Amino acid sequence: MTTTVAESESLVSAEFGSKRSRVPGMAAMRATAGIQRATLVFGLVLVLFFIVLAVFASWLAPYGFDQAGVGATSFPTQAPPSAQHWFGTTVDGYDVLSRVIFGAQTALEVIVLAVLLAIVVGVPLGVLSGYFGGWIDRVAVFVADSLFAFPTLLLAIVVVVAISGGNSGKWSSIIATAASITVVYMPQYFRVVRNATVAAREEPYVEAARAIGAKPMAVMTRYVFGNVVQTVPVIATLNAGDAILTLAGLGYLGVGIEPTAAADWGHDLSTAVQNDVSNGFWWSGVYPGIAIALLVMGVTLVGESLNDVLNPLLRTAKISRVILPKRAKPRTSEDATT
Repeated sequence: MTTTVAESESLVSAEFGSKRSRVPGMAAMRATAGIQRATLVFGLVLVLFFIVLAVFASWLAPYGFDQAGVGATSFPTQAPPSAQHWFGTTVDGYDVLSRVIFGAQTALEVIVLAVLLAIVVGVPLGVLSGYFGGWIDRVAVFVADSLFAFPTLLLAIVVVVAISGGNSGKWSSIIATAASITVVYMPQYFRVVRNATVAAREEPYVEAARAIGAKPMAVMTRYVFGNVVQTVPVIATLNAGDAILTLAGLGYLGVGIEPTAAADWGHDLSTAVQNDVSNGFWWSGVYPGIAIALLVMGVTLVGESLNDVLNPLLRTAKISRVILPKRAKPRTSEDATT
């Protein structure tokens, strides 16, 4: 029995052929293996957990983020964890569990808005600067390098103070904080996309598009844009982890989200350090700190795993079992005579 090469390839393809899935992210999941897949799954579980907390905060939180009592009865201040208050209460009588849950909602709103704004501003600016070059490129690179020269947290403080203007509303605080984070991380998108555009504009397909009379806007949108934004999702995921820490730092210093407008993990940590921790009331600071650490770890694990998947130099080799066709039975001397 003999098997042709085509038949062998069909056997291997049938056994291990890639199946297209309609579920988003399954292609990236199948491209991982071993520890890389474990870290991606663990990071996704952490991120999805906090997304559920943020979306359903009003239903999951036992009390409001600024609720200090029920009816005429006030909550005890600095009370340890109990059946009524699983994570205890703060110095102001707020339920720690409720503030941790609503803090996830605030963090999600700020981070999503900040990352989207950074992408919307940085990516098109990088494409324009890299494609046209000249004085536009020089000015844009100078501005981006100038922003990079400032310390991240200091630049965010200056921007949030300048934008907020003393407004204490929820969305005014969120927008001001998100804008400050946008200014910090926008140059990263600009530089990555600009460098990729500089390399892409000399490619043969771009030269061919220009040769047939395509206008610059058509070349950038149809031929360049899709080839230079492949790393943007990875950068956005990694920046989200840094942005969470920046948001917490702003809240800790008292220049982030207004305490009366929304719950903020950074502000809760600051209050705990000033009033509770020194007196032995550990619960008001431990749980917000754990929430920050877990969310940053989850986002970072997802970002690093996506970077390993999308970067062929870092991709983990996935070794598949190969089924070889059976060898033909060797012919003996008796078979030859017959």
